[in-house]
Amino acid sequence: MVELATQYGRYGYRRITALLRAQGWPVNHKRIERLWRQEGLKVPQKQPNRRWLWLNDGSCVRLRPAYRDHVWNYDFMHGRTHDGRAFRLLTVIDEYSRECLAIRVARRLTSEDVLDQLTELFIQRRIPDHIRSDNGSEFTAKTVRKWLEELGIKTLYIEPGSPWENGYLESFNGKLRDELLNIEIFDTSLEVQVLTEQWRKHYNTVRPHSALNYRPPAPEAIQPWD
Repeated sequence: MVELATQYGRYGYRRITALLRAQGWPVNHKRIERLWRQEGLKVPQKQPNRRWLWLNDGSCVRLRPAYRDHVWNYDFMHGRTHDGRAFRLLTVIDEYSRECLAIRVARRLTSEDVLDQLTELFIQRRIPDHIRSDNGSEFTAKTVRKWLEELGIKTLYIEPGSPWENGYLESFNGKLRDELLNIEIFDTSLEVQVLTEQWRKHYNTVRPHSALNYRPPAPEAIQPWD
């Protein structure tokens, strides 16, 4: 338990319990909680409940994903390497399975990069029924919208200043920042690419997810396109 808590410093006792069970330890989460406290490990504070509003069409509350590849979601994140230079990340997730489909890293990302990344995913998997995104300049670019419409993909946009409408990806981006971007020192953008891809694979195949009964989104025994 202590070894796993040291390795995954931002995990609480419930995720550590799930990892122990995955390694063959028949343990109860209440016992792990008692041992957790005895060892002086910090149990993350519970987040306050949020009041969900009746949202506009396209929100994750109004259109809940019903199956794999029903609704994909993508967004941009920002970071800086050790020399102060900025880099950007394009994150893509499947809302139903919670699987992270891709994290693209570059000093600069444009709508063309969105097209390239989505094309690659469409070939690897399938074309989703819906794609949800921010309505920023990169996502509302005419070329992107026209291309998605030609493929028969319904686009869902988030209202400006309403992050609660994008709960799935906001939650994922928060985990990525908390568990990797805020604790690593990156010297180059290539290093960011390598480490984020390692984290993405760990997130999909190993990391216990509370919304999935503390199972990973895509265990290694399950191919993402099955």
